[in-house]
Amino acid sequence: MGCSFSGLNAFYDAVNGGGDVWINDNRFRIVRQLGEGGFAYVFLVKEVLPDSSSASSPLSKKVKDPSHLSDDGTYAMKKVLIQNNEQLELVREEIRVSSLFNHPNLLPLLDHAIISVKATPDGPRNHEAYLLFPVHLDGTLLDNAKAMKAKKEFFSTSDVLQIFRQLCAGLKHMHSLEPPYAHNDVKPGNILITHRKGQPPVAIMMDFGSARPARKQIRSRSEALQLQEWASEHCSAPIRAPELWDCPSHADIDERTDIWYGVSPFEYALGESGGSLQLAIVNAQIKWPSGPNPPYPEALQKFVTWMLQPQAAVRPRIDDIIIHVDKLISKFSE
Repeated sequence: MGCSFSGLNAFYDAVNGGGDVWINDNRFRIVRQLGEGGFAYVFLVKEVLPDSSSASSPLSKKVKDPSHLSDDGTYAMKKVLIQNNEQLELVREEIRVSSLFNHPNLLPLLDHAIISVKATPDGPRNHEAYLLFPVHLDGTLLDNAKAMKAKKEFFSTSDVLQIFRQLCAGLKHMHSLEPPYAHNDVKPGNILITHRKGQPPVAIMMDFGSARPARKQIRSRSEALQLQEWASEHCSAPIRAPELWDCPSHADIDERTDIWYGVSPFEYALGESGGSLQLAIVNAQIKWPSGPNPPYPEALQKFVTWMLQPQAAVRPRIDDIIIHVDKLISKFSE
Protein backbone atom coordinates (compact mmCIF):
# COMPACT_ATOMS: atom_id res chain seq x y z
CA MET A 1 0.00 0.00 0.00
CA GLY A 2 2.27 2.78 -1.25
CA CYS A 3 1.83 6.45 -0.57
CA SER A 4 0.22 8.50 -3.29
CA PHE A 5 1.01 12.16 -3.87
CA SER A 6 -1.37 13.10 -6.68
CA GLY A 7 -3.55 16.08 -5.85
CA LEU A 8 -6.47 14.16 -7.35
CA ASN A 9 -6.24 11.40 -4.76
CA ALA A 10 -7.72 13.39 -1.90
CA PHE A 11 -9.68 16.60 -1.78
CA TYR A 12 -10.78 18.41 1.37
CA ASP A 13 -13.34 21.11 0.70
CA ALA A 14 -14.24 22.26 4.20
CA VAL A 15 -12.11 23.89 6.86
CA ASN A 16 -14.13 23.54 10.05
CA GLY A 17 -16.25 20.41 9.81
CA GLY A 18 -18.93 19.49 7.32
CA GLY A 19 -18.02 19.11 3.69
CA ASP A 20 -16.67 16.08 1.91
CA VAL A 21 -13.33 14.34 1.65
CA TRP A 22 -12.18 12.22 -1.27
CA ILE A 23 -9.65 9.52 -0.48
CA ASN A 24 -8.72 8.00 -3.83
CA ASP A 25 -12.03 6.74 -5.31
CA ASN A 26 -14.01 7.00 -2.10
CA ARG A 27 -16.03 9.97 -0.94
CA PHE A 28 -16.74 10.64 2.74
CA ARG A 29 -18.85 13.24 4.52
CA ILE A 30 -17.47 14.66 7.75
CA VAL A 31 -19.93 14.10 10.61
CA ARG A 32 -17.97 15.51 13.56
CA GLN A 33 -14.52 15.75 15.09
CA LEU A 34 -13.60 12.95 17.48
CA GLY A 35 -10.27 14.22 18.77
CA GLU A 36 -7.01 15.96 18.06
CA GLY A 37 -3.38 15.94 19.11
CA GLY A 38 -0.28 17.65 17.80
CA PHE A 39 -0.74 18.14 14.06
CA ALA A 40 -3.39 15.42 13.73
CA TYR A 41 -7.19 15.52 13.83
CA VAL A 42 -9.56 12.57 13.91
CA PHE A 43 -13.03 12.83 12.37
CA LEU A 44 -16.07 10.60 12.26
CA VAL A 45 -16.94 10.32 8.57
CA LYS A 46 -19.69 8.59 6.61
CA GLU A 47 -19.15 7.13 3.18
CA VAL A 48 -21.09 8.77 0.34
CA LEU A 49 -22.03 6.07 -2.15
CA PRO A 50 -22.42 6.63 -5.89
CA ASP A 51 -25.82 7.86 -7.10
CA SER A 52 -26.98 4.42 -8.18
CA SER A 53 -29.01 2.89 -5.35
CA SER A 54 -27.63 -0.55 -6.17
CA ALA A 55 -24.01 0.56 -6.22
CA SER A 56 -21.70 -1.11 -3.75
CA SER A 57 -19.03 0.71 -1.80
CA PRO A 58 -15.88 1.29 -3.87
CA LEU A 59 -14.03 0.68 -0.61
CA SER A 60 -15.16 -2.96 -0.66
CA LYS A 61 -12.89 -3.60 -3.65
CA LYS A 62 -9.84 -2.32 -1.77
CA VAL A 63 -10.28 -3.73 1.74
CA LYS A 64 -8.95 -7.28 2.00
CA ASP A 65 -10.99 -8.32 5.05
CA PRO A 66 -14.75 -7.66 4.60
CA SER A 67 -15.22 -7.65 8.38
CA HIS A 68 -13.44 -4.27 8.45
CA LEU A 69 -16.17 -2.67 6.33
CA SER A 70 -18.75 -0.65 8.23
CA ASP A 71 -22.39 -1.75 8.16
CA ASP A 72 -23.60 1.85 8.26
CA GLY A 73 -20.78 3.43 6.25
CA THR A 74 -19.14 5.24 9.17
CA TYR A 75 -15.37 5.31 9.66
CA ALA A 76 -12.67 7.22 11.50
CA MET A 77 -10.48 9.50 9.40
CA LYS A 78 -7.16 10.85 10.66
CA LYS A 79 -5.99 14.06 9.03
CA VAL A 80 -2.32 14.94 9.54
CA LEU A 81 -0.91 18.39 8.77
CA ILE A 82 2.63 17.86 7.51
CA GLN A 83 4.96 20.82 7.99
CA ASN A 84 8.30 19.52 6.69
CA ASN A 85 10.05 16.63 4.97
CA GLU A 86 10.88 14.92 8.27
CA GLN A 87 7.19 14.79 9.21
CA LEU A 88 6.35 13.60 5.70
CA GLU A 89 8.76 10.68 6.03
CA LEU A 90 7.31 9.79 9.44
CA VAL A 91 3.78 9.64 8.03
CA ARG A 92 4.93 7.57 5.07
CA GLU A 93 6.64 5.18 7.48
CA GLU A 94 3.50 4.93 9.64
CA ILE A 95 1.50 3.99 6.53
CA ARG A 96 4.09 1.42 5.47
CA VAL A 97 4.30 -0.17 8.91
CA SER A 98 0.52 -0.20 9.42
CA SER A 99 0.19 -2.12 6.17
CA LEU A 100 2.34 -4.95 7.54
CA PHE A 101 -0.16 -6.05 10.19
CA ASN A 102 -3.25 -8.20 9.88
CA HIS A 103 -4.69 -9.10 13.27
CA PRO A 104 -8.09 -8.58 14.95
CA ASN A 105 -6.48 -6.75 17.90
CA LEU A 106 -4.51 -4.31 15.73
CA LEU A 107 -6.35 -1.40 14.10
CA PRO A 108 -6.24 -1.87 10.30
CA LEU A 109 -5.47 0.95 7.88
CA LEU A 110 -8.21 0.75 5.24
CA ASP A 111 -7.08 3.46 2.83
CA HIS A 112 -4.88 6.53 2.70
CA ALA A 113 -3.78 9.45 0.56
CA ILE A 114 -1.16 12.18 0.87
CA ILE A 115 -1.70 15.40 -1.04
CA SER A 116 0.32 18.52 -1.71
CA VAL A 117 -1.37 21.77 -0.58
CA LYS A 118 -0.66 25.51 -0.49
CA ALA A 119 -2.00 27.56 2.40
CA THR A 120 -1.75 30.73 0.29
CA PRO A 121 -1.23 31.24 -3.47
CA ASP A 122 2.29 32.56 -2.88
CA GLY A 123 3.15 30.35 0.06
CA PRO A 124 5.24 27.18 0.18
CA ARG A 125 3.76 23.77 -0.54
CA ASN A 126 3.09 21.48 2.39
CA HIS A 127 1.35 18.12 2.57
CA GLU A 128 -1.71 16.67 4.24
CA ALA A 129 -2.28 13.00 4.92
CA TYR A 130 -5.65 11.26 5.20
CA LEU A 131 -5.78 7.85 6.86
CA LEU A 132 -9.00 5.82 7.05
CA PHE A 133 -9.75 3.32 9.83
CA PRO A 134 -12.71 1.41 11.29
CA VAL A 135 -14.41 3.52 13.95
CA HIS A 136 -14.76 2.51 17.62
CA LEU A 137 -17.01 5.01 19.36
CA ASP A 138 -16.65 3.59 22.88
CA GLY A 139 -13.33 5.42 23.16
CA THR A 140 -9.94 4.41 24.43
CA LEU A 141 -9.03 2.44 27.51
CA LEU A 142 -7.86 5.74 29.01
CA ASP A 143 -11.26 7.37 28.33
CA ASN A 144 -13.07 4.43 29.90
CA ALA A 145 -10.77 4.27 32.92
CA LYS A 146 -11.24 7.99 33.63
CA ALA A 147 -15.02 7.75 33.30
CA MET A 148 -15.14 4.72 35.58
CA LYS A 149 -12.85 6.33 38.14
CA ALA A 150 -15.14 9.37 38.33
CA LYS A 151 -17.97 6.99 39.25
CA LYS A 152 -15.71 4.95 41.57
CA GLU A 153 -16.11 1.95 39.31
CA PHE A 154 -13.45 -0.51 38.16
CA PHE A 155 -12.99 -3.20 35.55
CA SER A 156 -13.55 -6.66 36.98
CA THR A 157 -10.53 -8.95 37.36
CA SER A 158 -11.90 -11.05 34.50
CA ASP A 159 -12.24 -8.04 32.18
CA VAL A 160 -8.74 -6.80 33.08
CA LEU A 161 -7.28 -10.17 32.13
CA GLN A 162 -9.35 -10.51 28.96
CA ILE A 163 -8.36 -7.01 27.75
CA PHE A 164 -4.74 -7.74 28.55
CA ARG A 165 -4.89 -11.11 26.78
CA GLN A 166 -6.13 -9.43 23.59
CA LEU A 167 -3.31 -6.88 23.70
CA CYS A 168 -0.83 -9.72 24.12
CA ALA A 169 -2.28 -11.39 21.03
CA GLY A 170 -1.80 -8.22 19.00
CA LEU A 171 1.76 -7.77 20.23
CA LYS A 172 2.57 -11.42 19.53
CA HIS A 173 1.58 -10.81 15.90
CA MET A 174 3.95 -7.83 15.71
CA HIS A 175 6.75 -9.60 17.55
CA SER A 176 6.42 -12.67 15.31
CA LEU A 177 7.04 -10.85 12.04
CA GLU A 178 10.36 -11.18 10.25
CA PRO A 179 11.92 -8.93 11.34
CA PRO A 180 10.00 -8.52 14.62
CA TYR A 181 8.37 -5.15 15.18
CA ALA A 182 7.91 -3.33 18.49
CA HIS A 183 4.98 -0.93 18.96
CA ASN A 184 7.05 1.29 21.30
CA ASP A 185 4.09 3.27 22.64
CA VAL A 186 1.61 0.83 24.17
CA LYS A 187 -0.49 2.89 26.61
CA PRO A 188 -4.16 3.24 27.60
CA GLY A 189 -4.63 6.14 25.19
CA ASN A 190 -3.59 3.92 22.27
CA ILE A 191 -6.01 1.09 23.06
CA LEU A 192 -9.55 1.24 21.67
CA ILE A 193 -12.33 -0.43 23.64
CA THR A 194 -15.65 -1.75 22.33
CA HIS A 195 -18.17 -2.89 24.92
CA ARG A 196 -20.30 -6.00 24.34
CA LYS A 197 -23.32 -6.94 26.42
CA GLY A 198 -22.60 -10.00 28.53
CA GLN A 199 -19.08 -10.39 27.11
CA PRO A 200 -15.63 -8.95 27.85
CA PRO A 201 -14.75 -5.71 26.02
CA VAL A 202 -12.90 -5.93 22.71
CA ALA A 203 -9.45 -4.30 22.86
CA ILE A 204 -7.69 -3.02 19.73
CA MET A 205 -4.25 -1.43 19.64
CA MET A 206 -3.77 1.62 17.43
CA ASP A 207 -1.23 4.30 16.47
CA PHE A 208 1.77 2.67 14.84
CA GLY A 209 3.65 5.92 14.35
CA SER A 210 6.40 4.74 16.71
CA ALA A 211 6.48 1.09 15.56
CA ARG A 212 9.88 0.03 14.24
CA PRO A 213 11.91 -3.15 13.76
CA ALA A 214 12.48 -4.24 17.35
CA ARG A 215 16.02 -5.62 17.31
CA LYS A 216 18.97 -3.25 17.40
CA GLN A 217 22.61 -3.90 18.18
CA ILE A 218 24.13 -1.05 20.17
CA ARG A 219 27.92 -1.08 20.01
CA SER A 220 29.01 2.45 20.93
CA ARG A 221 28.08 5.34 23.20
CA SER A 222 27.05 7.32 20.14
CA GLU A 223 24.57 4.63 19.08
CA ALA A 224 23.22 4.41 22.63
CA LEU A 225 22.62 8.17 22.77
CA GLN A 226 20.94 8.12 19.35
CA LEU A 227 18.53 5.44 20.57
CA GLN A 228 17.76 7.40 23.74
CA GLU A 229 17.11 10.55 21.72
CA TRP A 230 14.78 8.66 19.36
CA ALA A 231 12.91 7.14 22.31
CA SER A 232 12.49 10.54 23.98
CA GLU A 233 10.69 11.77 20.86
CA HIS A 234 8.61 8.69 20.05
CA CYS A 235 7.94 6.76 23.30
CA SER A 236 5.73 8.22 26.03
CA ALA A 237 7.83 8.72 29.15
CA PRO A 238 5.73 6.82 31.75
CA ILE A 239 5.75 3.61 29.71
CA ARG A 240 9.27 3.87 28.26
CA ALA A 241 11.38 0.80 29.04
CA PRO A 242 14.48 1.29 31.24
CA GLU A 243 16.89 0.41 28.42
CA LEU A 244 15.42 3.27 26.37
CA TRP A 245 16.03 5.72 29.21
CA ASP A 246 19.61 4.65 29.92
CA CYS A 247 20.98 2.48 27.13
CA PRO A 248 24.35 0.77 27.68
CA SER A 249 27.07 1.31 25.09
CA HIS A 250 26.98 -2.42 24.34
CA ALA A 251 23.46 -3.84 24.29
CA ASP A 252 21.08 -5.92 22.22
CA ILE A 253 17.67 -4.25 22.19
CA ASP A 254 14.66 -6.38 21.27
CA GLU A 255 10.85 -6.52 21.31
CA ARG A 256 10.75 -6.75 25.10
CA THR A 257 10.67 -2.96 25.16
CA ASP A 258 6.92 -3.52 24.63
CA ILE A 259 6.60 -5.56 27.84
CA TRP A 260 6.86 -2.29 29.75
CA TYR A 261 3.36 -0.93 29.32
CA GLY A 262 -0.06 -0.29 30.77
CA VAL A 263 -1.20 2.25 33.36
CA SER A 264 2.18 3.29 34.69
CA PRO A 265 2.63 2.36 38.38
CA PHE A 266 5.71 4.58 38.45
CA GLU A 267 3.74 7.81 38.27
CA TYR A 268 1.95 6.89 41.49
CA ALA A 269 5.31 6.40 43.19
CA LEU A 270 6.19 9.96 42.20
CA GLY A 271 2.95 11.32 43.61
CA GLU A 272 4.30 10.99 47.13
CA SER A 273 8.02 11.51 46.65
CA GLY A 274 8.07 14.03 43.80
CA GLY A 275 11.16 12.26 42.47
CA SER A 276 12.44 11.52 38.99
CA LEU A 277 10.26 9.46 36.67
CA GLN A 278 13.39 8.09 35.02
CA LEU A 279 14.82 6.89 38.35
CA ALA A 280 11.49 5.36 39.35
CA ILE A 281 11.39 3.36 36.10
CA VAL A 282 15.05 2.34 35.98
CA ASN A 283 14.90 1.18 39.64
CA ALA A 284 11.41 -0.37 39.29
CA GLN A 285 9.92 1.74 42.10
CA ILE A 286 6.29 0.66 41.97
CA LYS A 287 3.33 1.99 43.93
CA TRP A 288 -0.09 0.58 43.15
CA PRO A 289 -3.04 2.94 42.69
CA SER A 290 -6.16 2.48 44.74
CA GLY A 291 -8.41 -0.18 43.28
CA PRO A 292 -11.76 -1.81 43.87
CA ASN A 293 -13.02 -3.13 47.17
CA PRO A 294 -12.42 -6.01 47.52
CA PRO A 295 -9.06 -5.36 45.82
CA TYR A 296 -7.67 -7.06 42.76
CA PRO A 297 -6.17 -10.43 43.69
CA GLU A 298 -2.56 -10.56 44.83
CA ALA A 299 -1.79 -12.95 41.97
CA LEU A 300 -2.57 -10.16 39.49
CA GLN A 301 -0.13 -7.75 41.17
CA LYS A 302 2.57 -10.43 41.28
CA PHE A 303 2.00 -11.07 37.58
CA VAL A 304 2.52 -7.39 36.72
CA THR A 305 5.59 -7.14 38.96
CA TRP A 306 7.06 -10.20 37.25
CA MET A 307 6.78 -8.47 33.87
CA LEU A 308 8.34 -5.20 35.03
CA GLN A 309 11.92 -6.43 35.18
CA PRO A 310 14.34 -3.49 34.80
CA GLN A 311 16.93 -5.76 33.17
CA ALA A 312 15.75 -6.46 29.62
CA ALA A 313 17.68 -9.74 29.48
CA VAL A 314 15.53 -11.30 32.22
CA ARG A 315 12.23 -9.64 31.25
CA PRO A 316 9.73 -12.23 29.94
CA ARG A 317 8.86 -12.49 26.27
CA ILE A 318 5.32 -12.26 24.96
CA ASP A 319 4.92 -16.04 24.61
CA ASP A 320 5.76 -16.52 28.31
CA ILE A 321 3.34 -13.78 29.29
CA ILE A 322 0.51 -15.34 27.29
CA ILE A 323 1.05 -18.67 29.06
CA HIS A 324 0.78 -16.96 32.46
CA VAL A 325 -2.22 -14.78 31.62
CA ASP A 326 -4.10 -17.81 30.27
CA LYS A 327 -3.50 -19.56 33.58
CA LEU A 328 -4.85 -16.53 35.45
CA ILE A 329 -7.91 -16.35 33.21
CA SER A 330 -8.60 -20.00 33.86
CA LYS A 331 -8.12 -19.52 37.60
CA PHE A 332 -10.40 -16.52 37.98
CA SER A 333 -13.14 -17.80 35.66
CA GLU A 334 -13.75 -20.89 37.77
